[in-house]
Amino acid sequence: MKPQNVQQKAKKKKTKKKFVKSAQRDESLQAGPAPAKRAAPKVQVETKKKKKNDKAAVDMKPQNVQQKAKKKKTKKKFVKSAQRDESLQAGPARNEEDGVCVTAGSIADLLTDLTKVNNSRIRARKLFQWLIRPIPIEEFFKGTWEKKPVFVQRNNPNYYKGLFSTAEFDRILREETVQYGVNLDVTSYINGKRETHNPPGRALPFTVWDFYESGCSVRMLNPQAFSSTVWNVLSILQEQFGSMAGANVYLTPPGTQGFAPHYDDIEAFVIQLEGKKHWRVYNPRSEDEHLPVLSSPNFEQSEIGKPILDLVLEAGDLLYFPRGFIHQGNCLPDAHSLHITVSSYQKNSWGDLLQKVVPAALEIAMEEDVDFRRGLPLDYLTYMGVQHSDKEDTRRDKFLAHVESLLKKLPDYAPVDAAVDQKAQEFLHDCLPPVLTPGELATSVQGAPTRWEEGQVKHVGVHVTTQTQVRMLRAGCARLGSDGDTVHLYYTTENSRVYHKEELKSFEIQTEHTDAVEFLIHSYPDFVTVGSLPCDSAQNKIALAELLFEKGIIHTAEPLSSPQIV
Repeated sequence: MKPQNVQQKAKKKKTKKKFVKSAQRDESLQAGPAPAKRAAPKVQVETKKKKKNDKAAVDMKPQNVQQKAKKKKTKKKFVKSAQRDESLQAGPARNEEDGVCVTAGSIADLLTDLTKVNNSRIRARKLFQWLIRPIPIEEFFKGTWEKKPVFVQRNNPNYYKGLFSTAEFDRILREETVQYGVNLDVTSYINGKRETHNPPGRALPFTVWDFYESGCSVRMLNPQAFSSTVWNVLSILQEQFGSMAGANVYLTPPGTQGFAPHYDDIEAFVIQLEGKKHWRVYNPRSEDEHLPVLSSPNFEQSEIGKPILDLVLEAGDLLYFPRGFIHQGNCLPDAHSLHITVSSYQKNSWGDLLQKVVPAALEIAMEEDVDFRRGLPLDYLTYMGVQHSDKEDTRRDKFLAHVESLLKKLPDYAPVDAAVDQKAQEFLHDCLPPVLTPGELATSVQGAPTRWEEGQVKHVGVHVTTQTQVRMLRAGCARLGSDGDTVHLYYTTENSRVYHKEELKSFEIQTEHTDAVEFLIHSYPDFVTVGSLPCDSAQNKIALAELLFEKGIIHTAEPLSSPQIV
């Protein structure tokens, strides 16, 4: 063999070994969601504090209760920030990362500006910056995210105009098939009692608006399935979070409340679209309820103490609160309320990752390390267990020390990359499909000119050559992974706008193509020629590019022409 062929064979063998090894570990894992100048936006934050209530202290020893009481601080008043840098005031906002000016006008103008941004990750960052202005992104994620609520008062009722509206809500009821309990809930909260009033079947305007007139709140559970604007916004934002971005829309009649006090298991961005709403936000009741794994049941007013934020959200305002912060909102008598809550980071904690890693690490350790397979002491039941936990016994000390030594060895067997790949596959399954820009539509399979015309099919196929320039459609739209003996490419471009309506999409990638797919993923956002793909032959390069193009995973720098008929 020629030297270069030997090198190529060696490289293929290394690539295959990498994915097979990952797959073997993955098997262990398998077992175990400005025109006119305006006043500067005001930002109100909750001052960080730690607080324990009496309920959390029930199981503590007396001295611990006293120590906690001594450490308890008096409640601090809210802090309002001074006016921020004028570059963050109403008007154009420029992000030098891409050199594209993103305006603070209508949502339609904003989304049009974002189509000019070449990199989908930068596009997501710009959209998120618009969402939380005037708070800088770095400041938000360093000091606010997962830590405390924040209220942005803009005095600009048109800031979020065009994202969603009551008129759009009505159109959806009339034109789309909306099902009670699936797409829409009817709720009320009266005299401390929370009720859901969903009848069976389709939600039609005749019944929905009658509920509303009777004082019930209406919640749309997945507006992205019906609103192209909400779909577009969420599909962009999911790249900012690296986690599914979802949304609910809430329409509440004047003078009513639709939900009891509770906390959620998501990071919540409450965007006021119409009218106004009175909100109260409360600290987590104990350390156990900080960043909870699950949402809470409904609380009685007597269980939640006094609010740390008590405010009125008006159109154009934003309220963010982390998971675990109790909240409730009620409409004032003089106005209805329409808001949309954008959410993310559900089940995306270190603990969620370790739930995959630790059982798999233990299984691998037992296969590879005899220390994990040695038998327990014959008499361990005579000194271990809760009934023996208060006894002084050197055998207990020795037993616990041995457990600790085994746990210290466990990270050596932890399949962290394989677990992350599993989390990534779950994320890809959760993802909304990308909304294509006009340029992407013209250069992707969705815009291919193939059609029936004048009694025959025209423009069949596309003409890909080694000179064709291609790139991934989005930074995170596809990812390599393995399920055992084969390598698969998982992708989002054929996902549904309805959560998990479709199975996770993937197809097998030949071993000789894995390096080329990695090359495409790592090259984003740059275009590369098909001829530069690290495959054995021009035929293989073109075949891979055609496959990825047909799946909508890549697009070309220029629209492709169909092959000429000779």
